[in-house]
Formats: sequence, C-alpha cells, structure tokens
Amino acid sequence: MKVAFISGTSIVNSTLFASWDVKTIETKFGPVTYKSRGEHVLINRHGYAFPLPPHSINYRANITALAALGFRDIVSLNSVGSLKKDLPPGTFVSCSDYVGLQQGPATLFDTELKGGAPGIANNLIPRIIAGLAPEFTVHPGKVYVQMRGPRFETKAEIRIVKDWGDVIGMTAAHEADLCTETGLNYNSLALIDNYANGLEGTEIDFAKFKDLVKDNQAKVNRLFGRLLEILG
Repeated sequence: MKVAFISGTSIVNSTLFASWDVKTIETKFGPVTYKSRGEHVLINRHGYAFPLPPHSINYRANITALAALGFRDIVSLNSVGSLKKDLPPGTFVSCSDYVGLQQGPATLFDTELKGGAPGIANNLIPRIIAGLAPEFTVHPGKVYVQMRGPRFETKAEIRIVKDWGDVIGMTAAHEADLCTETGLNYNSLALIDNYANGLEGTEIDFAKFKDLVKDNQAKVNRLFGRLLEILG
C-alpha cells in the first residue's frame, strides 16, 4: 500500500530505517531529503542534517514533496504533551481536530485570496487501530493544541489552554492544514512523552524531555514495525 510517513527526532535514532534508500527531491519551497523503500517513504519533519526546531521546519516543502512523489495517504507520528491526567506519558492517541491560534498556519495560498476548510482525514486510522490491537491501544478522537515553540509552554499558558484539547504539540496543525490544501489524507498518531508543564505537579525542561523521548524509543520502533506490516 502506497503510504508516506512523517515523524520526528526519534526516527533519527532508530535503526529500523537504516537500510532504506536516502533520496532528495527539489520543490519550489526548497529541497527535501527522505528515505524510501518499496511503496513507502519517510520524512523526518526536522530534517536529517541539522535538526530544525518546530517553528523553523519547512512544512510547505515537506508536504509538497510528498504530493510530487505521488502519495495521497500520509501517516504522521507526533510527540506530544498531555493536557489530561488520564492520558499519561507512554499513551498513544489519534487526533481528529486541532487548535492553532497562537501562530498563523503554514499555507500554500500566500498570494491568493483562498482558503480551505480544515480537517484531519484519518481515513487509515480505523485500520491502523484494529491492526495494532491488542499490542498497542490507540485512543482516537482527541484534540491537538498547537503552540509555536521552540520553548515549552509556561505553567500559566498551560492553565489557559488545558481545556482547549487533550494533547499539546508544535507541528501537527501545520501539516494537517497543508495536507488538506494539497488534497492529501492526513492520519494522526501521537505518542505522549510528558505531562504538560505544571500538570499533575510536574515541571519540564528540554533535557528532561529528551530523556523521556529516549525512554520511549523502543516503543516507537516497535510501533513503526507494526505499521509497516499493517500498511504493507
């Protein structure tokens, strides 16, 4: 099955894709490096050279590249923080809606008086959830709150947005908007790596966050292995 994957920094540390071919495609928004095997490609949204922070990612180039390569179904894995005490670190979710008020969305319509209705297709999510069970449980229908980054949110900011959604991150809303504009089907998967700053009495800094991501590496590797089986 022809499916493209978008993921983050945990993929750089994974050996699962070490044997995949590395290729580069030019787009009008810049070059995009990706990994390829058979009918699947993988993009590291942060890039494979010097990892870009969330607010500097070339989202338009990434999504335009996938469209140019002939992909229509996109499965995205995002690292998120939890805004709900009943969604602890280590939990997988799928988001069906999102909030992106802090920063204007990345768009392909900078010079056109045009815009589209937002949305997340999630056309593959029922198949993915059924295929991953019982090894993995994915909680669907969650709401993603996007913040600008690259810093984490203050405790005061979390108090304001904690009722806006279920998880918080810095990337998925841009990708979902661009996929909708391009006619691609965006499928949301997210792994909760931490509670949001101040939630459940926790505090977070970047060093602690990297340790939490590292702790979840084996789980991410196994999840992607299963996804390749399910969507093979």
